[in-house]
Amino acid sequence: MPSDEKSRGVPLARAAPEEDKRAVALTAGDGLLSLIGRLLLMVIRCQAIDDIEEAKETRACGKREAGVLRQNAYLSRSYEITGFPFLLLEISIVAILTILNGVLAMSELAVVSARPARLKVLADQGSRGAAMAIRLADEPGRFLSTVQIGITLVGVLSGAFSGATLGARLSGWLASHGLSLAAADALGVGSVVVAITYLSLIVGELVPKQIALRAPETVASKVAPAMIFLSRLAAPLVWLLDVSGRILLRLLGQSGKSGDAVTDEEIKTVLAEAHSAGVIETEESAMISGVMRLADRSARALMTPRRDVEVIDVEDGFAEIRDQLRRTAQARLPVRRNSSDEIIGVLLTKDFYDALASSGHVDIAALAQEVPIVSDLSGALDVIQAIRRSRCHMVLVYDEYGHFEGVITSGDILEAILGAVQEDSIGEKAIVRRHDGSYLVSGWTPIDEFADFMGFQIDTDRDYQTVAGLVLEEMKHLPDVGESFVMNGWRFEVVDLDGRRIDKLLLTSEVPPDDVGSRTLQ
Repeated sequence: MPSDEKSRGVPLARAAPEEDKRAVALTAGDGLLSLIGRLLLMVIRCQAIDDIEEAKETRACGKREAGVLRQNAYLSRSYEITGFPFLLLEISIVAILTILNGVLAMSELAVVSARPARLKVLADQGSRGAAMAIRLADEPGRFLSTVQIGITLVGVLSGAFSGATLGARLSGWLASHGLSLAAADALGVGSVVVAITYLSLIVGELVPKQIALRAPETVASKVAPAMIFLSRLAAPLVWLLDVSGRILLRLLGQSGKSGDAVTDEEIKTVLAEAHSAGVIETEESAMISGVMRLADRSARALMTPRRDVEVIDVEDGFAEIRDQLRRTAQARLPVRRNSSDEIIGVLLTKDFYDALASSGHVDIAALAQEVPIVSDLSGALDVIQAIRRSRCHMVLVYDEYGHFEGVITSGDILEAILGAVQEDSIGEKAIVRRHDGSYLVSGWTPIDEFADFMGFQIDTDRDYQTVAGLVLEEMKHLPDVGESFVMNGWRFEVVDLDGRRIDKLLLTSEVPPDDVGSRTLQ
């Protein structure tokens, strides 16, 4: 069942939990690979040392004394647990390496996630860090190479150091308390690896990435100077990795930059989040969405059609024209000659009464002002430019055969921005929800607003502009009252015709509410 909430995207209030999930997902793979790598490194190292020493001891003393000598050698190469200053130094080194890994991971995600527009605003306000972050984002190859060099170096040092120091220290302590050498080695090294990997996941990956996702522009501005310094420090290696990466990308057909930086869907999501957070009001969000839709409309979608346009005929008598102006209460009306499509101009009601008051005689043809003419296929932005050039704030719409199709005023542009779903100029609502969950829809409702309201997707190559046009496109003939068809899980039934115009439709759901999703209107 359609609702406004469906089109509003993810509320900003839920942004932080979503960022936490993203950070956990990004960290899980790194942590698993790190754990496996450290285990393999330390097991291979310890096994190699044991094999070498066993061979030497066997050759020197024989197998009977080898076991005793191996245990003594194992204990001798393990650091004494009572050496507290050395133990504290070793723990401090591992902690520093873990924190450094976290800073690098946070820097990588912050610069990649930061929005260039916000960084530019900060840079314009005098932030040198933001300007440096923009430079890093403009050269992703060099930046990612720099970060990866740092992360790889820190990971290797952390894994090797923790096994050679803390792992050996714990293994020696376990062996001195009666545990077999194999069990002490496996348990000591394994425990240290698991503990350090867990610490690296939390302090070196998860928490820094959450911070980067929650405030990417701020973090990027703070870490950018250090990242640029690091890239200069490792310039030769960074250059080598950057060039190698570009060559591989070209081989994969990925040369050049990506396409659109920002899509309409992303802008709509930002608007929905801002609306959910209370940053902008409902009316403001609707108007911004209307402005975004406006550029996709043609003159035919904006115009008041010919049959609904009140037109003055210069051949009519003075009294008849005066009564027509009083009856319509319009500020301006097109003027034609006889009953043809020849529109000679537009008459301003004010000019008519001014001439009547000054001379008592009115020459309609002389008072009619020329207005711009646009094609029914012209874009909305072209129509707006034409209206700006018109003193009457009106343009005439003609088709390719020279037939008069309708008029567009500044009020029509404003209505397109505000949305016809509210109501038209005479107070008729475009879409009315009934108590049984069905919808009564006016045929003149713009198809894009109808699709947004109902949660449908529309085909950009469509030839129709209104809901009535959708019905004609689907049924391929002018329907009678009572005819219907099913589309997107809804039954479209024609319930009222105004002559040959489809006036009202009744939409009834054909599927359970949970099964009605976003489908494409062909």
